[in-house]
Amino acid sequence: MLMQADVGRPFSAHVIVLGNEKGGSGKSTTAMHVAVALLQAGQRVATIDLDSRQKSFTHYIENRRDWAARTGAKLDVPMHFCVARGFGTRIEDIEQQEFAAFAQAVSTVEQSHDFVVIDTPGSDSYLMRLAHSMADTLITPLNDSFVDFDVLGMIDQTTFEVAGVSHYAEMVREARRQRRLVDGGLTDWVVVRNRLSTLGSRNRKLVGEGVEGLAKRLGFRGIDGFAERVVYREFFPRGLTALDDLTEDTLGLRPTTSHVTARDEVKALIDALKLPIDERGKRRAAARAEWIAAAGKPLEIHDLLADI
Repeated sequence: MLMQADVGRPFSAHVIVLGNEKGGSGKSTTAMHVAVALLQAGQRVATIDLDSRQKSFTHYIENRRDWAARTGAKLDVPMHFCVARGFGTRIEDIEQQEFAAFAQAVSTVEQSHDFVVIDTPGSDSYLMRLAHSMADTLITPLNDSFVDFDVLGMIDQTTFEVAGVSHYAEMVREARRQRRLVDGGLTDWVVVRNRLSTLGSRNRKLVGEGVEGLAKRLGFRGIDGFAERVVYREFFPRGLTALDDLTEDTLGLRPTTSHVTARDEVKALIDALKLPIDERGKRRAAARAEWIAAAGKPLEIHDLLADI
């Protein structure tokens, strides 16, 4: 059972946390694509939604499960938990209820799964901070604008140079420090720039320079994420991702070059995250893909007749 004093201790599962105190940054979309990418790589994946108010991650997974049942599409779905909101008049009671539910979810999967992907709410909370202190990989999606950049750092109005560190970055720095104190573990913090303009712009250049400046100060890696594409919003109602086998039947319309480009973006993101995907899982994925491919083919004569 996970105890509050055990936060930061090593888990057999690699913990991936999606965090950003600003909503609309693409946390749930990124979390879903990361989870599906890992499942397709043969990894055993569990997911936890700590945003019990919006439940975007939970709804995304429910949509995926429902669409697979309706269409018969073979869609990988992780074991999922949604931590319910606590209730009561005392903050201590509410936090204790939420902690107990979160601890139960983690305890259920930490020894039986390779990865746990946790989506956090877009606001500062007890569980959000707890999850950050457990992260092996922390992914902070960030829309490519100074409005969203403000959650990490402050910019000089004249020079556009980094002038200071913001509240969320300070919280992450403290969470990483706590992790090192508890078990000596290190958190790989990755800031993912989403909604990138497909064309070069002064804003993109300036934001990129700001991210690079903060990366040196705070010790994170900055990588490119998803461009501003309508297809990512179209995936949600059916629980699909750019990594799925998108056909006219599963997608509901004919796939376009935008879907292919989105898939390439996601694959590049997964590669850049450098997650510890083991070879045993890759072999499981290859065997499963071979079985699925063979399942739809008629048996040959030599498959039916034994050697005499």
